[in-house]
Amino acid sequence: MTRSNVSVAVLYNESTRVIKGDRRDLIAEQGVIACAAAIAEALEGAGYRVARVPYRALVEDALRPYPATEWVIFNLGEGLEGRLFEEARVAWAIEAMGYRFTGNPGDAIAISTHKGRAKRRLAAAGVSTPDWWLFRHPAEIDAVADFPFPLIVKPVAEDASQGISGDAVARERRALRRRVERIVVDYRQAALVERFIVGREFNVALWGAPPEQLPLSEIDFSAFGDAYARYVSYAAKWEEESFEYQHTPVTCPANVEPALAGRLADAARRSWDAIGCRGYARVDIRLGEDGVPYVVEVNCNPDISPDAGFYRSAKRAGYSYTDMAVRILEMALKGTW
Repeated sequence: MTRSNVSVAVLYNESTRVIKGDRRDLIAEQGVIACAAAIAEALEGAGYRVARVPYRALVEDALRPYPATEWVIFNLGEGLEGRLFEEARVAWAIEAMGYRFTGNPGDAIAISTHKGRAKRRLAAAGVSTPDWWLFRHPAEIDAVADFPFPLIVKPVAEDASQGISGDAVARERRALRRRVERIVVDYRQAALVERFIVGREFNVALWGAPPEQLPLSEIDFSAFGDAYARYVSYAAKWEEESFEYQHTPVTCPANVEPALAGRLADAARRSWDAIGCRGYARVDIRLGEDGVPYVVEVNCNPDISPDAGFYRSAKRAGYSYTDMAVRILEMALKGTW
């Protein structure tokens, strides 16, 4: 079969508002629109027949003109308007409708999205992850006698650093209570409280079956004098005029000795297996002062925009943007996730 005979529907959400959290979160919600355009252009340039399919309500309605017998889905669907777990529901829905589709299955997305469940999976698989607590209300903090401050506080079921502000790290109990209350009230979900790991941060990009590691990336926090300010906040990821965005460059490939590179690779691959990843994913790891790689997040279907970290690693491995898009698509076409 030639590429011109393959019909690809690039599926993505098109949000005009967010129903919870911070209004600035709309920047992240709409980031997928530019990514979808870049993927569509790359696949068109590679000779595929491509349709751009935004959904603004039900994905089932958006896909009605594209029957599963004729179309494969390049799935970029995320949470419309910030709705919880919609990314997993989209994957479940398109699988139930009989489509071949790129990226991770709904089960893996759902597990990785719920940070508490993901950490349980990781711990059960013997993967080191920072100590953590889950609070549904600030009053629950009183039940814990001793905390290993500092702690970082995040919404339990968001990605793209949403809800992780410049004051996300709490150094004492009163600040912890304030952060938990903000997450519970603004994001309408439980707050994940995690021991803050002081140390280097790495991103490990994986794809294929068995998973192949792309060149390792490291985030450079050297511009931050305060060790407890060295993390990827929402501003660092999305707000281009911010100090955080402009002072968190990424080194790829990371400068690491072979023994450490091996430990990071092992932690990433075991995390992939623990979550049940397929297609492509990114594992975020903090290196503790004790030398232990602590997995802080497994990102199923991470951002694959031309300026995002996954493509940075793919490019360093010798792939053009079109090469990357085609390879991800061909995994779905051939069933070689």
